[in-house]
Amino acid sequence: MCINEIACCYHIRMKLDHNKVQQVEIHEEQQGQRIDNFLLRILKGVPRSRIYRILRKGEVRVNKKRIKPEYRLLLDDIVRIPPIRLAEESDPAKPSVKAQHLLKDSILYEDEGLLIINKPSGMAVHGGSGLNYGVIEALRVMRPEARFLELAHRLDRDTSGCLVIAKKRSRLRQFHTLLREGGIQKHYLCLVKGQWKGGRRRVDAPLLKNQLKSGERLVRVDAAGKVALSVFEPVTIYQKTSLMRVELITGRTHQIRVHARHSEHPIVGDTKYGDDVFNKEMATLGLKRLFLHASTLKFELEDSGKVAIQAPLPAELQVILDKLENDI
Repeated sequence: MCINEIACCYHIRMKLDHNKVQQVEIHEEQQGQRIDNFLLRILKGVPRSRIYRILRKGEVRVNKKRIKPEYRLLLDDIVRIPPIRLAEESDPAKPSVKAQHLLKDSILYEDEGLLIINKPSGMAVHGGSGLNYGVIEALRVMRPEARFLELAHRLDRDTSGCLVIAKKRSRLRQFHTLLREGGIQKHYLCLVKGQWKGGRRRVDAPLLKNQLKSGERLVRVDAAGKVALSVFEPVTIYQKTSLMRVELITGRTHQIRVHARHSEHPIVGDTKYGDDVFNKEMATLGLKRLFLHASTLKFELEDSGKVAIQAPLPAELQVILDKLENDI
């Protein structure tokens, strides 16, 4: 199998001669990808920092030109990959049988181009940062025959709920177009500290993302940040907490969590932006995770038609609400 054929097949481990410069031609299934994501996929075992270093130094070129990490590949592009040492992949990590069964049971919707699951809390959407695999890697192991499986969007590791995976490049492009144009309705359920006052409220606060030396991402409200808009609406007001429905108008990193904190109602169980003392109090009720769930997703695609999905609230969160009913 030639190098271009290998690059075109996503689930065959790439056998590159790391002592030589490689020239990879981009085919239909790769077009539209960011160059950094493409390299992370085919250069298995190479640290992310190394990938960005060779991009920054211009060692990776497309059509003989230097490119930035956000460059999106085009059909018939020729990517130059420099000599680079690859980690041995003789025994790649695989998801446990339990994890595979959990994902199989989490499928909410599927057609020829899309797969939507009710992502479990605690499972990252992709590997990296010390994780051997995430949802997308597990699905590729479960479906070795699939020519294409890509995340259409992302959820935080501790957030559960609707997660869309594209099974075709064309469907991925359509979904991303809807995301950019605001054509996707996304609603979340979250439990926040305190009694929410004033009913439905739009939180319009720009968000700035920072990354610490440890690699941890922190987001804060900052006038220099990107536009971010969330709509909070109370569902049930309890004695010390409120169950909220949140509509995401934009989709920034940690947006709901930071906007909740900005509104002085941090999400219960949030160890990054929440109230540690209150989290400990809620833990006595049995809450062991972030109370944030992507509950509904609505959109319309040319090939899939109208799609309206509702992800049931996980049992471990419903139990907490049942216990709070006596506090209304």
